[in-house]
Amino acid sequence: MTSQMKVIVTGFTPLGEDKINSSWEAVKELKRLGLGKSVDLHVQEIPVEYEAVHDLLPLLWKQHQPKLVVHVGMSWKATTVTLEQCGHNMGYERKDNCGFCPACHCCVEGGPDTIQSVLDMEAVCQRVQDSGLGVAVSVSKDAGRYLCDYSYYTSLHLGERRCAFVHVPPLDKPYSSKELGAALQVVVTEMLQLLTKVERTEKQPHNPSCQHHH
Repeated sequence: MTSQMKVIVTGFTPLGEDKINSSWEAVKELKRLGLGKSVDLHVQEIPVEYEAVHDLLPLLWKQHQPKLVVHVGMSWKATTVTLEQCGHNMGYERKDNCGFCPACHCCVEGGPDTIQSVLDMEAVCQRVQDSGLGVAVSVSKDAGRYLCDYSYYTSLHLGERRCAFVHVPPLDKPYSSKELGAALQVVVTEMLQLLTKVERTEKQPHNPSCQHHH
């Protein structure tokens, strides 16, 4: 019997005076649906607070040793389920739910400006679109320089880039929590399949004559 893959998916608490955050509603729906018998899915609600993220994410990675972490956040601008390719280190000047922002305005002092996910989000997007899901999916390279981006960069840094970030629209603009949860199920499943392929490629002996195309 093969051991289960551990996957963590997080959503955020409501922002400011909002009563609800579509990201956590979608993640709760994903938990209900599950990711199949081969995946041990752990979900976690994260406060919209820099210090909480800074303290909580290292514990999640250490405690669970996940194969993949997927953070989900709500974007008022989003009209699609949006796959973020990279996280950014600098530019965190907007205050969180506690009225706080990092003194250095960065995630990791001295860290690289951006960290790319090990996953090719264009490939994930294409595979999800080909699945006939019925929910629009797109790719972005700007997670917004707020708690979403901060969480993403922090996890990319902690987890050797085995991380993804998904932005979802507010509820019913246009998708329900059930539709978003079903979309997350397909998205995370495709991410896991792609990650397995990436890991297989990394284990193969390096051939110096091979060209790496970016």
